[in-house]
Amino acid sequence: MGDGVSRTAPILGASIGGYNGRTGRGAMLESPVVRIVVDAMGGDHGAASSVAGAVLAARAGTGIVLVGREAEVVRELDRHDVRGLPIDVVNADAVIGMDEKAPAEAVRSRRDNSMSVGVQLVRHGSADAFVTAGNTGAAMTAATFGLGRVKGVLRPALAMVFPAIDGPVALLDVGANPEVRPEHLLQFAMMGAAYAERVLGIERPRVGLISIGEERGKGTTLVQAALPLLEAAPLHFIGNIEGHDVPQSRVDVAVTDGFTGNVMLKLSEGIAGLVTATLKREAKADFLSALGGFLMRPALGRIRRGWDYRGHGGAMLLGVRGAVVIGHGRSDAMAVASAVAVARRGVEHHLVDAIAEGIARVEAAVEAEAAVGHASEIAFASRGA
Repeated sequence: MGDGVSRTAPILGASIGGYNGRTGRGAMLESPVVRIVVDAMGGDHGAASSVAGAVLAARAGTGIVLVGREAEVVRELDRHDVRGLPIDVVNADAVIGMDEKAPAEAVRSRRDNSMSVGVQLVRHGSADAFVTAGNTGAAMTAATFGLGRVKGVLRPALAMVFPAIDGPVALLDVGANPEVRPEHLLQFAMMGAAYAERVLGIERPRVGLISIGEERGKGTTLVQAALPLLEAAPLHFIGNIEGHDVPQSRVDVAVTDGFTGNVMLKLSEGIAGLVTATLKREAKADFLSALGGFLMRPALGRIRRGWDYRGHGGAMLLGVRGAVVIGHGRSDAMAVASAVAVARRGVEHHLVDAIAEGIARVEAAVEAEAAVGHASEIAFASRGA
């Protein structure tokens, strides 16, 4: 491991600082514009994939703080040429496993876990964002309690990029909130619109509410109650949409509860696997099919890359006071590097500020509507008197 790596103690509430284990130099490297914390212990592959992905991100110019068991992290870093790269290491002794039965309790009881230590670095200004491929429940708990919610946000939500014909669609919630109320869906819509604008680069994103039909009377009681709230909100809301409208690019932001969103996401992953496996099998069925498959390889490769979750970086936790990306548990180096890139875009384009502004606009609109309604009631009562 070269001179680019600084190893530091997990001193929470203070700036990251320490010594370089190889050279004995004092403070860490000069801070880059954006510094992202990567949970080195997260994911099915442990430190290997997280560290490799962090190295890729550092080579692309992002400052990296790897948090985890220092000996393991350093051992993985030694497999890479990191000379001159903006990488630092912060020790965290505890690890929250992917199979943790009670992740929220594990976060609270093992406060020196890699997720909580990483989140605290963001909270105290020593880093700008947090990325993990670890246990989703634990990551949400660590981020929500460690960073706190944006003012006015009732519940944070997980937003995921859904592949579509004309470009990515932001789908939320994809698992943070299986049961919600209409006002939660309203806030998800505002946060999703901010995410689409700031992270995906979509101007005036079209927002749709997932239902079983476009008509107003269709859908659950929740959907029917949420519809007028979204219609009155300062959004480019196009109304109810159906599941097939998402991959057809009819919207840029698709809003639903966490249960439905998670089912949609997992189903799409299964269908993508089915299509890929079927094409491979049929391409070997006979000579002409094999020839056609060979000629189609470049196009099929582009399709596969467009569907590949590794290129989208993971789900962003919207509504907390910091940029947080939670990757797939099976994330490899490419997926981790993509997650870092998503987190960096959120920081550079001030996503948290945009969410705060959007929520404030919604609250102002609701208060204005309530004031108008109250004035109307007074006027009616006066006429009656």
